[in-house]
Amino acid sequence: MHRYAAAVGISWLTAFLDFPEEAFEAGCRFWCAVTNSRLSPLRGDRSEFATLLPEAGGDPFLRVQRLARGPVRCHLDLHAEDTLGLADRALQLGASLVERREHLVLLESPAGSVFCVMRDGGEAHRPPPQRWPAGQRSLVDQLCIDVPGSSFEREATFWAALTGWERRRGSRPEFELLARPAGMPLRLLLQRLGEEEGEASAHLDLACDDLPAEIGRHESLGATVVRRMPHWTTLRDPVGLLYCVTQRDPDTGTLAST
Repeated sequence: MHRYAAAVGISWLTAFLDFPEEAFEAGCRFWCAVTNSRLSPLRGDRSEFATLLPEAGGDPFLRVQRLARGPVRCHLDLHAEDTLGLADRALQLGASLVERREHLVLLESPAGSVFCVMRDGGEAHRPPPQRWPAGQRSLVDQLCIDVPGSSFEREATFWAALTGWERRRGSRPEFELLARPAGMPLRLLLQRLGEEEGEASAHLDLACDDLPAEIGRHESLGATVVRRMPHWTTLRDPVGLLYCVTQRDPDTGTLAST
């Protein structure tokens, strides 16, 4: 198995889509369709967890959770062999402990973004991009942490130290990218928001090589366009979760030329 970020033991990343009870089934249907995945059998004491299994092959890196309470959201899981060791490292760097469970530790970043450290499950192979009937290719490949301006430097420093990934400038002044190791399924992007106060949150980004075609596909599945920008479009899924589709190379994650 590959080993990434060996200094801190991060072997894989998973993005969780957290849906309230009344939105769970609709949210699962939409994201299975968007990613060409099938839903695993439900698991957990309340049948609250499932994994999106990519039809194109590779190891899964998207999961869903049925929330007992709270709004729809997205959060990051860090996989590690030494779960408690990585969690302790996060606490030393400024994270806050929310809950310790048998196989995972739930924490909050310094700016308030929820994340988990969980046991390594042997995942190692990033799924390939999907080619769609209209000819475009796309892939969920990035988790963006949206950070209020007053907390940005501390939050960026935290994530760079925890992952061991190099901080790099993004395509715009408000973006910073953490350079992921080869084979890791998700890039980590940090976006500086205009707000000076508040808590950080997270959203998913898809990379695609034909933005209009990909946006049309999402709209046909029930998504709604919120904002159009030159290189990305923000959408809302049918249950209210915000995400972006970006004009980036689905293989490399780099900004596609226009």
